Amino acid sequence: MSGSFQITGGWVEVVAGVMFSGKSEELLRRVRRATIARKRVQLFTSHLDERYAGRFTVSSHDGRTADAIPVDSSQQISQRIDPMAQVIAIDEAQFLDAGVVSLAADLAGRGRRVILAGTDTDFRGEPFGPMPQLMATAELVDKLHAICVLCGGPASRNQRLIEGRPAHWDSPTIMVGGHESYEARCRACHVVPKRDDSQATLPFGVSSDMKQSSR
Repeated sequence: MSGSFQITGGWVEVVAGVMFSGKSEELLRRVRRATIARKRVQLFTSHLDERYAGRFTVSSHDGRTADAIPVDSSQQISQRIDPMAQVIAIDEAQFLDAGVVSLAADLAGRGRRVILAGTDTDFRGEPFGPMPQLMATAELVDKLHAICVLCGGPASRNQRLIEGRPAHWDSPTIMVGGHESYEARCRACHVVPKRDDSQATLPFGVSSDMKQSSR
C-alpha cells in the first residue's frame, strides 16, 4: 500500500490511468502481496474485457495473469462476495455501473480492503463511468501514466484509432481493444475530430513522418 501511514479497518484504494500505464499489473501486484500475507482475496473483472487470456482471467500487458470472476454489474459482485474474503479486487471498474461506488464504500465499512483499477478517462479525454467518484471517495488513489507514442512525454489520454486514423467524437464510448485500436498520448498529441471536421489533423508540431515512425 502506498503512503507512509496505516489505515485501520476497511478502506478503498484506486489505481487509475490510461491504457498501457500498468494499472492491471499494479492491481495484480497488490493482489499477490495480499495473498503472500495470507489474506483471503477475491478478484473480479468486467466481462467486457476479453482481450487477453479469456474472460475468467485478469491480464496485464506484460503477460501476468490471475484467475478472476467475470461480472456485468455491481449487483453481481455483491451477490458473489465471499463472506470470508478480506481483500476485494476489481479490475476494469470503468465498465461497471455507478453502484460500484456505494458497494466499495459498504465493503470498506465492513472492514474489507477494496482495490479497484480502471481507465479514468474515455477516448475523448472525458471522465469515464464511475471512476471519478471512486477516485474522489477512496482513501488512496494512484494515477499512472504511460508514454506518449508521438513525443515520448507522460501520456494521460487514450487515443482511439479506426483504420489508423483518430476516431471521431461521436464514436461509441466503449470499444474494447488493444494496440491495434488504441495508443497512449499526452494532452498535446491527443486528437479527437469533431463531427464537422473534414479530416483528422495532427497535433501542432507533429509531422506525418513522425506519426508513422512512432508505430
